[in-house]
Amino acid sequence: MNGKILIVDDEAIQRDIVRDILEDQGYDVAAVSNGVEALTYIRTSPVDVVLSDLRMPGMDGVELLQQIKAFDPEIVVVVITAYGSLESAVDAVKKGAYDYLAKPLGKEQLTLVVERALSRKQLADENRSLRRELQERYEFHNIIGHSPQMQDVFKMVDKIAPSESTVIIYGESGTGKELIARALHSHSKRRNQRFLAVNCAAIPDTLLESEMFGYEKGAFTGANTQKKGLFEEADGGTLFLDEIGDLEITLQAKLLRVLQEGEFQRVGGTKTLKVNVRLLAATNKNLEEEAREGRFRQDLYYRLNVVPIFLPPLRARKEDIPSLAAHFLEKFNAKHGKQVKRIASSVMKRFLDYHWDGNVRELESVIERSVILADHDTIEMDTLPERLHEPASPQTPVNPMEFDIPADGISLEQLERDLIESALKKTNWSIKKASELLGLSYKTLQYRIQKYHLKD
Repeated sequence: MNGKILIVDDEAIQRDIVRDILEDQGYDVAAVSNGVEALTYIRTSPVDVVLSDLRMPGMDGVELLQQIKAFDPEIVVVVITAYGSLESAVDAVKKGAYDYLAKPLGKEQLTLVVERALSRKQLADENRSLRRELQERYEFHNIIGHSPQMQDVFKMVDKIAPSESTVIIYGESGTGKELIARALHSHSKRRNQRFLAVNCAAIPDTLLESEMFGYEKGAFTGANTQKKGLFEEADGGTLFLDEIGDLEITLQAKLLRVLQEGEFQRVGGTKTLKVNVRLLAATNKNLEEEAREGRFRQDLYYRLNVVPIFLPPLRARKEDIPSLAAHFLEKFNAKHGKQVKRIASSVMKRFLDYHWDGNVRELESVIERSVILADHDTIEMDTLPERLHEPASPQTPVNPMEFDIPADGISLEQLERDLIESALKKTNWSIKKASELLGLSYKTLQYRIQKYHLKD
């Protein structure tokens, strides 16, 4: 059984003896001479079991035990004492020690206790893993979402992932479009094949064609060898084109041919190549409007828009913010070796009031910053960036509309749809003006228009 063991003993000879015995058993062992050094080591390196002398100058074994448990309750501590009285052993166990060993140490006794201690640690790790699995009803491939909007997204992914259909994911920047694409792939029949992703907005148009379709040797200056493109590399698997709304119009024609015929030619080539690739795409634009304005090919739009998925902005699912914040807190504690355990209630209130234009990605960035800057175990307001200190914009008071609810009830979704359609007609389908009428941001209204398939 592998495990990292830390020996803490002020006697060098005793440290060396214990270390030699355990290393002979195949354990990874470190050794320090006092409690201060032990705590420094634990804060910077993972440790499964600590073997600590009970009587040491300065910080004794019991105080060290308490500090270790305060830092990480999962670390298993075994105390070693030359004064093997029942009283000292019971006192250490009451304070959280797993077991104790009396000097002089026997090899068999030492290895048996260490083996049991590691089994205890392994069991604790497995229990923690099981607890995480119990949360999977709210987590879908590392996508956290308690809200009804996200639960609807998860259900849609479950339905369409096993198919071979092209899927387009609509959502603002930072909402997690690539995570949804990866979930679609990992739930599909192609899960054991490659998943490749490219951001169409991040690569210049002059390079994107050769990146997607490859090129032949001599196709252009610097093309000294033949190169496969992403479609060839993803053959049999899934290719995800992020920000496809930014794809240059001539490339759209070549992409359409791949979708229709499953074939293309490399840049500078004449040979037609066949591929079997499932295409997933994403955009933060309204492709229907882009197609209507001539900035996106209508035939490609209809090919892509077979099964659309709409990801809500974070401000439309604020009930997910506490869970997301807790997830990022755990993630960045591990990354930066910190022990920030809580988010102050004033900070969480600000999170819930904030508009989050950058969505989940912005929240993640704010949590990482706060974990790095936190001096204590709590994220306070002084760790937040300046923009989060600004008060929420006051809403213009609105006179409540009075109407009778029918005896057989009403659909809130239908009511919302009707209100949005009414505002759009009133403003001659100007999203900007309609969003002002409804008190929504431009992007939120754009998402609702796509959700309800509203058309001029």
